[in-house]
Amino acid sequence: MEPRRRKARSPSVLCCVFVLWTQLQLGLSGDCPADGRTWIPLGHKCYHFVHGEEDQIKSYTFERAKSLCQHYDLLSIESPEENDFVVNYSPKVWKGAVNVWLAMYYDTDSDDMRWHGQIPVHFTNWESSSFPTDLMPLDTCVTLHSKTGKWENVSCLEEVENGVVCETHQFESCFEEEVSAKSSPLMSALVILSVVAIVGVSAVVWFLHQRHNQGSTIFTPFEYHPPFRVLETDRSCLVESEETDSVP
Repeated sequence: MEPRRRKARSPSVLCCVFVLWTQLQLGLSGDCPADGRTWIPLGHKCYHFVHGEEDQIKSYTFERAKSLCQHYDLLSIESPEENDFVVNYSPKVWKGAVNVWLAMYYDTDSDDMRWHGQIPVHFTNWESSSFPTDLMPLDTCVTLHSKTGKWENVSCLEEVENGVVCETHQFESCFEEEVSAKSSPLMSALVILSVVAIVGVSAVVWFLHQRHNQGSTIFTPFEYHPPFRVLETDRSCLVESEETDSVP
């Protein structure tokens, strides 16, 4: 019996490895900004806790807090896990309790609170059972108490708070700000072209390998199993003759 030939490995595995490598090289792995500040990754976001001198907690107005984040956003809380993360990490940055500014405002069009960028608020953690309305809508801002994690509405113009946390999405942080919104189609095209090129090169290498391999053809990776074995013509006649002679 002829030894069974070992199947050649499909180049698809190699393609997958190269595609993953290409994505990492294109910056799709989700890194935090490398601007000299300390960023802490969590989920799809990165966070920077702003603090003053080592033994001194400074206070900032809402507008000053936004300017400290430069071209990044103030903190927004979209889940209980994110809220707990801020509470648990705050003691590593600040001594004692602080009130952290949140990137929330009162939208007069919808008569509801929204995150900056007109993002709806789904998760809340107010101190009272419902959102208080003792402030004018245009003067309504929100802070988070680092000890309890509860939220409180405060005046955007008159209050100063001592906690500032900046945030950004990990994917957006890998690109320049001015091209981040336009880079997605270009990056998608580059990934597709890279995949096509890798598949083409892998196919050529596989073809040449099979062609120069002794005793094999380019069809060696494929095995054909017919549904039944067809006897040769001479042997068929011989079997038929023997069956005829054996009949009494």
